[in-house]
Amino acid sequence: MPLLDIFAVLVFALCSVLYEPALRRLGEGRGALNTDMTVIRRRWMQEMSVREVALLDGQLLGHAINSASFFASSNLILIAATAGALFGGDKSLHSIEGLRVLAKTTPVMFQIKLGLVLVALARGLLDFIWAIRQMNYCLAAIGAAPSWAPKAVLAEYAEAAGGILNPALSAFNAGVRAYYFALAAAVWLLGPLPFLAATLGAMSLLLWRQRRSRASDAVRKVREILERQPVTHGPHFARSPNAPPEERI
Repeated sequence: MPLLDIFAVLVFALCSVLYEPALRRLGEGRGALNTDMTVIRRRWMQEMSVREVALLDGQLLGHAINSASFFASSNLILIAATAGALFGGDKSLHSIEGLRVLAKTTPVMFQIKLGLVLVALARGLLDFIWAIRQMNYCLAAIGAAPSWAPKAVLAEYAEAAGGILNPALSAFNAGVRAYYFALAAAVWLLGPLPFLAATLGAMSLLLWRQRRSRASDAVRKVREILERQPVTHGPHFARSPNAPPEERI
């Protein structure tokens, strides 16, 4: 393998491995998109715990499960297509080597490049599968939410449910991010320099969207609004005639 290709692969590996630590480092400060969304999701579970009927929450989470299932199915199709080209041998290479935009390569290098795309897609598929499982756990927690309980119990339950929801949606986000790196890996077919540029571009784009995008600004404002307005009402509290005064809102 040429040295430039080796260097590009090392940069790709570092970016894909170090992105999560870099994201956590950004999340230490206020204004990181993932940190803000963690707070918003926890608040979602707090609101769920004081709703008389959690039908809305189940519908919202069901929509998220459907989205994850759609991405997982699409990912599986892409994996099958990539695997078909990978195991097609010289026939697959001969079918595309006439394209001028593709860099000239050997059959072994062609298989290595497709293998990297396959690994990136497989990693995303595993994240989507894990996300779906955790969302189903959270759906069960929503359905099992106690209808009548003291404020402290509901707050503790909401915190526990948020501990299921946040990792689930974080796994879903990781699966979506895998598409960025799979696309960068596919650019390797154009050559090592385009591959290197695509990898750094994907990394920069992901980090920019975490900090500087308009969506991240809006999410930050939503978090600030929610933190100024704590959960202060709910049918559970208002309709519990036996609750002591300190547990009534």
